[in-house]
Amino acid sequence: MKLPRNRSAIIALGAACIIAAVLLMMKSSSKPASSFSTASVTRGDLTAAISATGTVEPEDVIDVGAQVAGRIVFFGKDKNGREIDYGSEVEDGTVLAQIDDALYAADAEQAHAGFNRAQADLGQMQAKLYQAERDWERAKKLGPSDALSQSDYDAAKSAFDVAKANVAVGRAAILQAQATLRRAEQNLSYCTIKSPVKGVVIDRRVNIGQTVVSSLSAPSLFLLALDLKRMQVWVSVNEADIGNIHTGQPVSFTVDTYPGQVFRGEVGKIRLNATMTQNVVTYTIEVITDNTDGKLLPYLTANVQFELSRSTGVLLVPNAALRWFPQAAQVDPKYKDIVTGPAQGNGGAGAGQKPAAQPAAKGRQGWLWVRDGNLAKPAKVAIGPSDGTVTEVSGDEVKEGLEVITGEQVQASVGDASRSPFAPTPISGGRR
Repeated sequence: MKLPRNRSAIIALGAACIIAAVLLMMKSSSKPASSFSTASVTRGDLTAAISATGTVEPEDVIDVGAQVAGRIVFFGKDKNGREIDYGSEVEDGTVLAQIDDALYAADAEQAHAGFNRAQADLGQMQAKLYQAERDWERAKKLGPSDALSQSDYDAAKSAFDVAKANVAVGRAAILQAQATLRRAEQNLSYCTIKSPVKGVVIDRRVNIGQTVVSSLSAPSLFLLALDLKRMQVWVSVNEADIGNIHTGQPVSFTVDTYPGQVFRGEVGKIRLNATMTQNVVTYTIEVITDNTDGKLLPYLTANVQFELSRSTGVLLVPNAALRWFPQAAQVDPKYKDIVTGPAQGNGGAGAGQKPAAQPAAKGRQGWLWVRDGNLAKPAKVAIGPSDGTVTEVSGDEVKEGLEVITGEQVQASVGDASRSPFAPTPISGGRR
């Protein structure tokens, strides 16, 4: 009777071992194994730069407006004989547009008539003055006497004084009439809109038949650019980078309409009127560039690079290699103090912490990590400039071709837990 009882115990023990093995297999299959991702140290050229976005603008722009109100009756002709339109090349004094001048011509004629009237009135007053002067001369000879009473004597003197004053009033009226005439003629001339400079019409903001209404601010009719062979790029630069920008600094930029083509320029002016948007302060930089070939058009968006430094034949590593920092368990025991000591690593991270490294900081010390079997060992380097992708490094422990760790990649060590022996086998095709 004891033998069956022992067989049952053996069977139960075997079943428990099988269940434990299956559970251990499932647990190990869900635990990932890690391995290092690496990249090689290369040698090449590096240009450190500040990236920003700007807009291509004409170097000098003039907004041509109207000083009088009226209806546009026709446009002038450009130097090629075509009607003024977008892109028309004009000379200084070219007629751009004509405003209906009927009312202003009538005002000028009225002012001219007023001037003639004032001149005629002055003639009459001068004649009266002559007569009064003669009467006064005779009265002075006679004097108050039996032949000339005192009242007649006083009247002659008063008439002379009044006539003389009237002549002065007449002369003033002529000056006033002249001013009114000049004003009317000037307003009449304003009906003809002329180009103040030699340039190119960038924008035409009116059409024939449209009424221009003059107010406190002159309405804009045309936008002229003096010379499109010299252009500017207006770039907004963050306050954190403005200290690295100076006049004459070389600049390169691209525009989307010419992919792959790099344009060159230099910093011309740093505007001091900063702007603040959402607590971010930016300054506008004027970049001067040559546009002799005429490829750059106004208001294109430019992707700008302000060159800070240029290095040739230096050792370069990906920025990820300087940002990566291992856990204590991933480091060769000989170098544990690097990750366990306070304020160690790339940027002063503590144990097992990834530092907030700034690879662009020049002259700072940092660490690269090299694979040593399944562990990592450090290589101390001096960190130089960066272009945002790779960083210049130097040091006795780093050389061209060295494989440095840039991160970790996770792999399944046994298999997917879904492939458990207890998982149902999928049925493919057919009917059950």
